[in-house]
Amino acid sequence: MVPLVYYLFLSGILFGCGVAGFLIKRNIITIFMSIELMLNGVNLSFVAFAAQWRAFSGQVFVFFVMVVAAAEAAVGLAIIIAVVRTRETLNVDDVNLLKL
Repeated sequence: MVPLVYYLFLSGILFGCGVAGFLIKRNIITIFMSIELMLNGVNLSFVAFAAQWRAFSGQVFVFFVMVVAAAEAAVGLAIIIAVVRTRETLNVDDVNLLKL
């Protein structure tokens, strides 16, 4: 049996990579993938704690997070496509939707 600490360490690494990608990168797609990586890190910790405590509630939270992530992916990709078509760039610094 793998100890809980290993799962939490991997979860922390995934979440940290997601935060670093979100803060450092300027590409909309990369930022979007970094948010998904952070959600997967949180999901891993939920599943690890649910397995440790033999509780079903952690897996229910993972299900809801995955549903929200799927909705976010659908809406987010539609917004990204709309921004790319109007602004013709994926750089976050060049996208100023509040300016004319």
